[in-house]
Amino acid sequence: MRDPAPLTASSADDRVLLARVTLDELSVSACSTLVHRATAGAVVTFEGVVRDHDDGRGVSALEYEAHPSATEVIRAVAVDVASRHPEVAIAVEHRTGPLTIGDVALAAAVSSAHRAAAFAACAELIDEIKARVPIWKKQDFTDGSSEWVASLG
Repeated sequence: MRDPAPLTASSADDRVLLARVTLDELSVSACSTLVHRATAGAVVTFEGVVRDHDDGRGVSALEYEAHPSATEVIRAVAVDVASRHPEVAIAVEHRTGPLTIGDVALAAAVSSAHRAAAFAACAELIDEIKARVPIWKKQDFTDGSSEWVASLG
């Protein structure tokens, strides 16, 4: 595959190589592969994994539901982050549906010529996704109870 022109020559939209909400299993490795470039000296990844606890309570499983606009919103978030960080390329996915402990719920990769920019953009990307993308999480607790919480805010 031919390496594209330097990232700074591309629009923010062109530098968002993947941004979607999906029922499919996620792979941070696949996101990382998408953002690798000869010009990138750093690739920072984030893998949000379903854990077995929340706020002192045992969690047995999760289910994510998304508003129909969620893919559009996650792409807008990624483009916004790319516009504030003109040196980065971004790939990000959020999973919906039933997930079990250890499943990947959010996968992201950000590349840049330098690590500081990649780290900053990746952190901002994850924070903005949690704040803006309309996704809700149902947590099933080990005591048999469950609750829905918004990923927003």
